[in-house]
Amino acid sequence: MKLETIKTAPPAAKSAISSPPCFIKTFNEISIEDVTSVGGKTASLGEMFRELSPQGVKVPDGFAITAEAYRNFLSTGGLDRKIDDLLRGLDTQNLAALRDCGAKVRDAILATSFSDALRDEILAAYDRLRASGNAEAGVAVRSSATAEDLPDASFAGQQETYLNVRGQNALIDACRRCFASLFTDRAISYRADKGFSHQKIALSIAVQRMVRSDLGASGIMFTIDTETGFRDAVLINAAYGLGENVVQGSVTPDEYSVFKPTLKEGFRPILQKTIGSKEFKLIYDVGGGKMVKNVPVPPGDRNRFAISDDDILTLARWACIIEDHYSAVKGRPTPMDTEWAKDGQTGEMFIVQARPETVESRRDRDLLESYELKKRGRVLVRGRSVGSKIAAGPVHVIKSAQYLGEFKEGEVLVTDKTDPDWEPIMKKAAAIVTNRGGRTCHAAIVSRELGVPAIVGTEHGTEILRDGQTVTVSCAEGDVGFVYEGKLPFEVERTNLKGLPRPRTKVMMNVANPEEVFTLSFIPNDGVGLAREEFIISNYIKVHPLALLDYAKIDDADVKAKIDQLTVGYDDKAQFFVDKLAQGAAMIAAAFYPKDVIVRLSDFKTNEYANLIGGRVYEPVEENPMLGFRGASRYYNPRYQAGFALECRAMKKVREEMGLTNLKLMVPFCRTVEEGRKVIAEMAKHGLKRGDNSLEVYVMCEIPSNVILAEEFAEVFDGFSIGSNDLTQLILGVDRDSEIVAEIFDERNPAVKKMIADVIAVCRRKGRKIGICGQAPSDYPEFAQFLVEQGIDSISLNPDTVLKTTVAILETEKNQNR
Repeated sequence: MKLETIKTAPPAAKSAISSPPCFIKTFNEISIEDVTSVGGKTASLGEMFRELSPQGVKVPDGFAITAEAYRNFLSTGGLDRKIDDLLRGLDTQNLAALRDCGAKVRDAILATSFSDALRDEILAAYDRLRASGNAEAGVAVRSSATAEDLPDASFAGQQETYLNVRGQNALIDACRRCFASLFTDRAISYRADKGFSHQKIALSIAVQRMVRSDLGASGIMFTIDTETGFRDAVLINAAYGLGENVVQGSVTPDEYSVFKPTLKEGFRPILQKTIGSKEFKLIYDVGGGKMVKNVPVPPGDRNRFAISDDDILTLARWACIIEDHYSAVKGRPTPMDTEWAKDGQTGEMFIVQARPETVESRRDRDLLESYELKKRGRVLVRGRSVGSKIAAGPVHVIKSAQYLGEFKEGEVLVTDKTDPDWEPIMKKAAAIVTNRGGRTCHAAIVSRELGVPAIVGTEHGTEILRDGQTVTVSCAEGDVGFVYEGKLPFEVERTNLKGLPRPRTKVMMNVANPEEVFTLSFIPNDGVGLAREEFIISNYIKVHPLALLDYAKIDDADVKAKIDQLTVGYDDKAQFFVDKLAQGAAMIAAAFYPKDVIVRLSDFKTNEYANLIGGRVYEPVEENPMLGFRGASRYYNPRYQAGFALECRAMKKVREEMGLTNLKLMVPFCRTVEEGRKVIAEMAKHGLKRGDNSLEVYVMCEIPSNVILAEEFAEVFDGFSIGSNDLTQLILGVDRDSEIVAEIFDERNPAVKKMIADVIAVCRRKGRKIGICGQAPSDYPEFAQFLVEQGIDSISLNPDTVLKTTVAILETEKNQNR
């Protein structure tokens, strides 16, 4: 399904505020070239307001108080000289001295009044902004340092933002506090570490009309996957209320991932949707002493997504427009970090900030670094992983900023959440663990910049982990990060990929976990030769598909409760199966797009299906499930036909709704040619017709009949993939799980090699593709060399053996050319 064409906004996106002289610039007067006068944040707002509004990107109107105004303020009463005297010779590693000096500088700023000229210009611009819209609406007062968002420094959250500011006196007070925030402890420390002069950095302020996201939702959006650097995904975090909770990591937000290439073609490629706990929301404190306050989110709202699929796609489209614009302006690819808000009164979406992403986009992609845990231990807590590293050290639980001075180098920082005040100790940590936050919160952004592994959103980390306890923090196992008990062994492998040639034989990968695929995509490859549905079903769905279809008839209260827990937000339980399976397959297809990704349809044995939630009532008890009701035989059989229909719906969604037509399908354990025809017909019945929209259907070659009747099977399928494990087992008559005869099981046996050579020869004669996805070439490089000599089209390997086996294949091809 394609998106309808969205009409762009009229080109006359013009600020309602006229231009006063001197200290004020309106958004329609500002471009990206004005960083020195209004700072990176405000320059970006002006650039988007002027240039991107005609393309439909909505940015709330506003004005900037310039760096010149800041300098005018500092010159009042010699404040600039006083600040220089206080900061001279400061050792930022001395936290007590840093705290004392920072407080004195801020107090001096807060005690200084604005000049009459500066105050009058600010208030005149504010009155014009109010007159151009809702006079009662508040404004956001955002700091914008003239050195922020540089290519090698994010300055994430270094200065303050004040929300829902109303009235002239409140605005002036908020502006003075913004100026003071240029000298918070963390800002002073950060500039010193980065080598920036305090005197050369000035502060501008953006005064921007508030979006009523206190009644709606808000969040952060990146045009790059923040953990892997994968460039083709938009990552969106969302929570209810004003956006500061997401920025600061005060809540665990929803997370959505959207694939950019097919989004730009008009498809709806939402790759992943994960519900966050969204414990609180920040709203206006009407009539109270504060401008905003946090309130609990009702359970019903916590258990549903904060924004709709249409909203997600709108934001992702805007993210692409913003990234493309800034890439053109800068003359190089420029992934962006943006903040967005949804107005709860009007339903409108807005972009309220945008800056270049400064960590993953600068990583050297020729150097492949991989961490591998060699031994697993007892899991103490888990959460969202940040980065892909592993570290170990003693736990230090810090529950309040007043104890920051007690933290020591090399400890594992465990806390509820971090904010910019914590940065001086974050750089000392071996790893960071927080109760709250998502992958775009403060702890995640700073950890990424520092290269420190972090796990956020653990919920109970500060309660479970104890001071002094040695732990291993692993972010090397996909999106979920684990804190293990004790110090566990791990290895780090670094490989320089520059100049590595590609062999003629395609080298593909066997993958299972969708959470790892963005990282795996950077390994030199020709696509995916085997992606298993079983992993997605057992790890993300967990429920037998027929139990979801028969949900209303289930009498077992325990089974029903488990299904309810897993399918929160789904009235149609079968749709949960379709969506989750589609998202898992789409993640894999997107990671390797436009290369072929071959997804094998479900190949659980009956005992494995029975172990899924609600599965026992649907599965027969078999003496030998390996040779029983599995693979192709299930798909057209009335006992499972309805379940297979859900699989087909999921794959159709990936190809047609998300536009990922590089996804090919493979039928496992197809015993007879007639059975193959029945499966092809069953797939066509559910909208997966071989040949339509470039759909190719392969068959696993894992039964001797597949080899013996290879010519006949080649009339039904587009290609073959050799499953060397099952094929060896059935050729030699060996149960590969039996310890007694295990030594006989060997894919290099002459009988096995002869059958493989025979089926490759048939495929070459018939013009059909043939590859291998079995274990043998991953275990034995010489077996991979044998396959190349036979003329196989592709070899699909376990990711950790791809580079080693590629070298062996290159050597074999070189010898063939002699």
